[in-house]
Amino acid sequence: MLVAELGGMGMTAGATSAKDVSGSLLGSLDWRLIGPFRGGRVVAVTGVVSDRETYYFGAVAGGVWKTTDGGVVWRNVSDGQFNTGAVGAIAVSVSDPNVIYAGTGETSIRGDVSHGDGVYKSTDGGKTWANVGLSDTRHIGRIRIHPTNPDVVYVAALGHTWGQNEERGVFRTTDGGKSWQKVLYKSDRAGSHDLWLDPSNPRVLYAAIWQAQRFPNALSSGGEDSGIWKSVDGGDTWVELTRKPGLPTDAVLGKIGIAGSPAQPDRVWALIEAVNGGLFRSDDGGETWEKVNTEAKLRTRAWYYMHMIPDPRDPNTVYVLNYNFWKSIDGGKTFTEIPSRHGDEQDLWIDPDDTQRMIKGDDGGGCVTYNGGRSWSSIMNQPTAQLYHVTTDNAYPFRIYASQQDNSAVSIPSATVNGTIHERDSYTPGGGESGYIALKPSDPDIIVAGGIGSGNFNGRLIKYNHRTGQWKNITVWPDLAGMGSGAGSLKYRFQWTYPIFYSRHEVDTLYVAGNRIFRSTDDGMTWEIVSDDITRNDPSKLGPSGGPITKDNTGAEAYCTIFALAESPQEPNTLWAGTDDGLVKISKDRGKTWEDITPPALPEWALISIIDPSEHHAGTAYVAATRYKSDDTTPYLFKTSDYGKTWTTITNGIPSTDFTRTIREDKAQQGLLYAGTETGAYVSFDDGANWQRLGGNFPVAPVYDLIIKGHSLVVATHGRSIWMLDDLTPLRQMASGRTGNGVTLFELPSKVRFNPVIGFGGSPQKGYVSYHAASTSHVSYEQVEQPDGTMKNVYVDAAANPYDGVIVSYYLPEAAKQSADLAVVDNQGNTVRSFTTKVADASSEESAASGQKVPAAAGVNRFHWDMRYEPAATLEGQELADWDKPVGPKALPGSYTVRLTIDGATHEQPLEIVPDPRLDTPAEALQEQLDLLLKIRDRLSDTNRAVSRVRKVRTQVEDWEKRVKDSDAAESVQAAGKDAREALTAIETELVDTTTDSPLMAPSRLFEKLNALTEFVSLAEGAPAKQGYEVFDELSTRLDDLLETLDGVISSKVRVFNEAISAAKLPPVG
Repeated sequence: MLVAELGGMGMTAGATSAKDVSGSLLGSLDWRLIGPFRGGRVVAVTGVVSDRETYYFGAVAGGVWKTTDGGVVWRNVSDGQFNTGAVGAIAVSVSDPNVIYAGTGETSIRGDVSHGDGVYKSTDGGKTWANVGLSDTRHIGRIRIHPTNPDVVYVAALGHTWGQNEERGVFRTTDGGKSWQKVLYKSDRAGSHDLWLDPSNPRVLYAAIWQAQRFPNALSSGGEDSGIWKSVDGGDTWVELTRKPGLPTDAVLGKIGIAGSPAQPDRVWALIEAVNGGLFRSDDGGETWEKVNTEAKLRTRAWYYMHMIPDPRDPNTVYVLNYNFWKSIDGGKTFTEIPSRHGDEQDLWIDPDDTQRMIKGDDGGGCVTYNGGRSWSSIMNQPTAQLYHVTTDNAYPFRIYASQQDNSAVSIPSATVNGTIHERDSYTPGGGESGYIALKPSDPDIIVAGGIGSGNFNGRLIKYNHRTGQWKNITVWPDLAGMGSGAGSLKYRFQWTYPIFYSRHEVDTLYVAGNRIFRSTDDGMTWEIVSDDITRNDPSKLGPSGGPITKDNTGAEAYCTIFALAESPQEPNTLWAGTDDGLVKISKDRGKTWEDITPPALPEWALISIIDPSEHHAGTAYVAATRYKSDDTTPYLFKTSDYGKTWTTITNGIPSTDFTRTIREDKAQQGLLYAGTETGAYVSFDDGANWQRLGGNFPVAPVYDLIIKGHSLVVATHGRSIWMLDDLTPLRQMASGRTGNGVTLFELPSKVRFNPVIGFGGSPQKGYVSYHAASTSHVSYEQVEQPDGTMKNVYVDAAANPYDGVIVSYYLPEAAKQSADLAVVDNQGNTVRSFTTKVADASSEESAASGQKVPAAAGVNRFHWDMRYEPAATLEGQELADWDKPVGPKALPGSYTVRLTIDGATHEQPLEIVPDPRLDTPAEALQEQLDLLLKIRDRLSDTNRAVSRVRKVRTQVEDWEKRVKDSDAAESVQAAGKDAREALTAIETELVDTTTDSPLMAPSRLFEKLNALTEFVSLAEGAPAKQGYEVFDELSTRLDDLLETLDGVISSKVRVFNEAISAAKLPPVG
């Protein structure tokens, strides 16, 4: 079957430029989501009071998601409308649930935190969104909407994480976001992260102010500006409660969680980070307080948690979110744990009308309960994973490896024989939530991965043996320092995502980098120190992190470390290194000595994120750096062609605020570059001189890493899982300048003859979630109508395989005026498949009958050929879905030509179909299989045409019988007609089961038998079994007998009928 789709941007007629072609191509890219579908971090959730099945969550770098079935299926509703992906707060109006406000940028200010660009508003239940201001707040922790007026909204804005700024505090709008007032402000170093509005008296608000800032080397939580504030006039004026009786008298307070009880409005809780902190409660509106709980489990890692959610109906019930999910039913004095899907609890919404109904957000996603937390909906249906670095193996289909924040490392196949990529197809390859993963070249079942944060030790390093499933800890220096110790106390310092790789020149040599470089030739059993400390090693940057109250050192704050390390593809002794304190260095003696080659245009204290030595030239390398941790969002990309003696800045085309994290050069096309930024991916066709956004359906999300594998681009996002661009060939052709000035038929990559098998499932229905088996599991999908009217399966809890066929892409400077033809021809000149669309008469009977078109709009078009020959002639007029096989046999490996003809002008590209490398099927066996399948197809066509002929003649006979019913010749005509009809029907019932609409079972006929034999022969790649030939010969003989009988009926009984109507002076039946 050939399926065509139109993608791209309309173009005006006239001269074609490379910019026209690239713009249309990049705007129409079709990316494929790979997964994982296990959720990422969620810090913002809400439900709809008036709709028990509808909920929303905000992913920390993945946009807004909505479910209308209680969490069974989640759909992103912000794609294409938000400029940043991080969501820190979300709220639905109780009085008008169509009105939703989302605040961007989370306030759980991790080292990998993503900023936002203000508040977004929807007035149609999340279908459309508009930015309504506060763009420089960067991080928003809470949004509260007036219970009866959705135009009155309050926003708790923390402000910049990495610096000081003025747009922070509590803001109010009374006109739905058209204008904002800053109603509570403490200083340019303190903002608000938590806010509570009394639903029974919306003039009463409580706000928490938090003085906090992150630095490249540390977090500081707490200061003299932290405190609690209250307003009783809707935010016009505020009174500070920080030093009210009963509250801590500490000079310095940290993060504070604040919440009131809707069931008893004067009851307020405050969870306070302080040396003498704890959980405090007031029963008089904040005038006096009592410390009710001092348990550490409620306020561990205060900067990351500290939210409380009171029960809307019971004043003694309150929930606290921390590592675990805690519930108190005695006013906060004691707490019990509620089991959770994941842990690291962040947010909770409780239905005020049914307190058993909740949605919770944690570091594993968003989940719904209808029984007060006794069970929760799945978090395995949310592709919001935050990945760090990505690599692949050399298997077919190749597997992708990456580490997911607050989860495990994961290995995911790029395709499966089951047609979809399900969670069961993945495994954990050692490692942990952070870091690089390296596969041993000489034994790819040995995998080494970093895992700081997922176990003990700074620099935690795990060797995983996939054959045995065994994990071995091979950490360079396994001395536990503890979260209270600073980087200066460590013998060797390793960053959260420290470099790890096996040498491509000495394939058993493993490199890792901390503040020094280490090398092992025995998979981590022993380590050699390769280099001295090549960082700045500034003692002032190596103190403990966390601030004046709580120390918090996980490895993310370890500083003065080597953040990027790469080996020259051409020169075994050359290493390139970049540090997180702003240095770029090169060694030409395997790491013994180093030269500082830092680009002069790079400001100090930048983080050198990626160094990518060129595959094409030994002295060339590309550097991606960032200073976002110094509150500088400028992109920094550099190129050198002389081993770092000189550098060129290469950022033209990337917005000045879209900071860069990664850069890679295409392995096949010199000068073709890819870059990842905080909001997406970019491409340069001219070695970095100019950049354009890689568009299409790629989401707005931070891109932490990307890798080129064959003709595919694999991208690790930090909030929307892993995405792939399956075919880089058109981009490579653009970079090479081989696009011409008019119609461009893009070059085609080789295509593997893969044979996935889709599992059983019901027929998909538009508007419904449908299901089919995937090995021992099931997957869920929806059918979505494409621009050309064809239907596409979009999976909601699994990833799709790449298209099982060839995608032909071509650019038209203007729409075709007359016709668009596409043909695939084998190396003997035989047409395998052809398709024609008459543009001038698109509604013609010929075009309508085909149901498919060769798209011919201005811009980039795509046509899908499933690598199959023409199918059998179709059998119309009967529901045969269970048996009808509307596809031809799959084309053999070999050389082909694709011919595109637009208005009479033909363009060609060669196509190579290659065998599945996993199989050793001889070419002769595949040829035997194809020959038999073509014979079966042709015999099926003969069967279908015979059935159609029978039905056509019988219909004519029946029509004439009705017309002569009242004539003198009625008796003779009807007698002859009955005889002819009965003979025709007898043949028909041998050709096809005519009772398919009956629940009564009938014997299989030739139509069913030939279709079933097609499946028998085609299921696996290889020569048909002997019995397949034998059954075919028997069925073919039977068909020949029936066709001969049909000819006899036509020449006898139908002839007699014709003589009867001729005697009545009527024209004969054809």
